[in-house]
Amino acid sequence: MAFNVTIRQSGRQFQVEADEPVLTAAIRQGIGLPYGCKNGACGSCKGSVISGEIEQRTHSSSALANDEKTRGMALFCCATAKSDLEIDVREVSGVGDMAVRKLPCRVNALERVADDVVVLKLQLPASERLQYLAGQYIEFLLKDGKRRSYSMASPPHHEGPLELHIRHMPGGVFTDHVFGAMKERDILRFEGPLGTFFLREDSDKPIVLLASGTGFAPIKAIIEHAIHTGITRPMTLYWGARSKKDIYLASLAEKWVADLPNFRFVPVLSEPTEADAWSGRTGFVHRAVIEDLPDLSNHQVYACGAPVMVESAHRDFSAHHGLPAEEFFADSFTSAADLVNAV
Repeated sequence: MAFNVTIRQSGRQFQVEADEPVLTAAIRQGIGLPYGCKNGACGSCKGSVISGEIEQRTHSSSALANDEKTRGMALFCCATAKSDLEIDVREVSGVGDMAVRKLPCRVNALERVADDVVVLKLQLPASERLQYLAGQYIEFLLKDGKRRSYSMASPPHHEGPLELHIRHMPGGVFTDHVFGAMKERDILRFEGPLGTFFLREDSDKPIVLLASGTGFAPIKAIIEHAIHTGITRPMTLYWGARSKKDIYLASLAEKWVADLPNFRFVPVLSEPTEADAWSGRTGFVHRAVIEDLPDLSNHQVYACGAPVMVESAHRDFSAHHGLPAEEFFADSFTSAADLVNAV
């Protein structure tokens, strides 16, 4: 059995099968709904159910609170239809033009750039090219049926291998393998491109790029795409990490500063060591943005990294510093651990 889903604002319709998440059906049919993690942890796909009945499956309580449920809100990545639906959710143009595909790839290179970060480069078959938007991600298809998501750090125009930045999560099946057993020429399979985190090029607003840890990866792709396409909007990169070594490509960011008159780079350390001899900014990275830009009403913000950083930035920027809700774009790097407090 299939049900019809109507998006209130545009009137667009698509069909969802019984027991199929609404978001999955939308992606399958090229409908651009906002999303990030696809597992109920980040809240990016949140919207309202105007009419009809859904079943809301397991999700993080921080992504969808009980009071939001009572107001008719839903996470469409883990909501299934029990009837025809009318929903109210912001559509994302552009992503529907990118075909989601399953592809094999070969490990081209593994470069350790920090104690716990590897730059992984993937070579596609000679006859294949992945079309994607800078900022999107792929999902590795593991042998046990599980998936692991990583953003592409290389921009779409790049002719060489796909570049990913992978942080070691001790005890994590995939990252333990990457850091312990993976070698060049290994074969992997992935699905992509996925996600709605990408640069909105129809705006002329100054851009704030906010990264924590390896959240720098999709931010790097966005910056390099902007450079390639000649975008001249002012850009400021705030990159937060624990210590100096965790800003693992600082030299690249400093090169952008030297080459681009409209580009600023602000590294922020939360736990600098004595060996760092750090005289730069410290504390929470999103607080550094607020210190520099107390009025964000005429900016766009692109935030990527740890869920606590993304959530804090979204809350504080919108509630206290004038950022319009529709000008905050985020990719929250969630993991299975983020579903511990699931409901």
